[in-house]
Amino acid sequence: MTARRTIAREASLDGIGLHLGRACAIRFLPAASGGGVRFRRVDLAGRPETPAHVSAAIAAERRTQLGEGEGALHTVEHVLAAVAGLEIDDIVIEMDSAEPPIMDGSAEPFRRALELAGIVAQSGEPDVLRLSEPVRVVDGESVYVAHPADAFELEVKIDFAHPVIGQQEGRWRVTPESFSRELAPARTFGMLSWVEELRGKGLIRGASSENTIVLDERAVVGTTLRWPDEFVRHKAMDVVGDLALAGQRVHARISATKPSHRGTVTLVREMLAHARPAQSESRMLQIEDIMKILPHRYPFLLVDRVIEMEEKRVVAIKNVTINEPFFQGHFPGHPIMPGVLIVEAMAQAGGVLLMGTVDDPESKVVYFMSIDNIKFRKPVKPGDQLRFEVDIVQLRGKVCRIAAVAKVDGAVVCEAEMAAMVRDR
Repeated sequence: MTARRTIAREASLDGIGLHLGRACAIRFLPAASGGGVRFRRVDLAGRPETPAHVSAAIAAERRTQLGEGEGALHTVEHVLAAVAGLEIDDIVIEMDSAEPPIMDGSAEPFRRALELAGIVAQSGEPDVLRLSEPVRVVDGESVYVAHPADAFELEVKIDFAHPVIGQQEGRWRVTPESFSRELAPARTFGMLSWVEELRGKGLIRGASSENTIVLDERAVVGTTLRWPDEFVRHKAMDVVGDLALAGQRVHARISATKPSHRGTVTLVREMLAHARPAQSESRMLQIEDIMKILPHRYPFLLVDRVIEMEEKRVVAIKNVTINEPFFQGHFPGHPIMPGVLIVEAMAQAGGVLLMGTVDDPESKVVYFMSIDNIKFRKPVKPGDQLRFEVDIVQLRGKVCRIAAVAKVDGAVVCEAEMAAMVRDR
């Protein structure tokens, strides 16, 4: 496990807030190990502090809000995205107003200030949110699915009835490096047709073409996009910021369709409700153990080792070599592992997991009843190591549903949902 992280020295920025339109100076300060991420209002009596946690989140339109009344904090998602994207665990964020400055409309100015302040390790291990089972959330048009994973993987899809935006989607393995390079500089955006309505609600008082990508009915007005898909990247950056309200690093594979601030906050609450205990019992299985559980033999035993197995989750390994018999014909001169065998290997990993639910696995066999929503992402070649992550979604008697994903070097190559039944061998 890596160490907790904070900043080496203070950093500060100032500007005007997006929605309230008030001037604000923001200062980042180092914090002791275990202090977490905290906001401090230095303009109020007693300098009250608010933790960056979903327990303080309040439903608000087009922004993420913490607390209510005079001490409320508005539009904190870009600041939190920079903190979470850089995997900073302990920090104090001082503000002399209710809303951080919008800067250029992205998280990049905050990220750059934190980098310049220096990010340092300190004692203690970071808190990590890991799921015990998949989570699905629907909030209006926003749909989220989160699966257990050993890293933070994010897929975002958006759909706007505008010729410049349209349908966009992106997929990222979120690390400090990828966040800095691919998400932090993506700016917020809005339509000219929204202005009158939102300002009538007291919002976007500080918005301008200098801090917002503005679109008329047909085109971007007054700026140049940093990426053609800057819009979906900004939505992904917002998701990173809102997920910071878990109060810990998130290790999950999350798919977000038409995400919103309210929807992501709801997802955080559900993920915390389905979090895996920090010290959950896990065990490993070598090939001799696997052969006592699965009836498969050469050339059809496609699981080499189980590196993690718990009550509802298994992580298994398949080493793919040029000696595999299927490479002789699939394809000569261009060896590719057949997709059907990748799915079979995921099913075998699931079979190992299901056998853990029965008393006498050597007398049982697993029959798969259906395989749904199969997606192949990348080809698998000789020299690759396949990692299978399989989770039980539903278990009723001897019938269960599982969610499975196969990865190579952290990248998803295949995923599917399956139904299976345990029968007497």
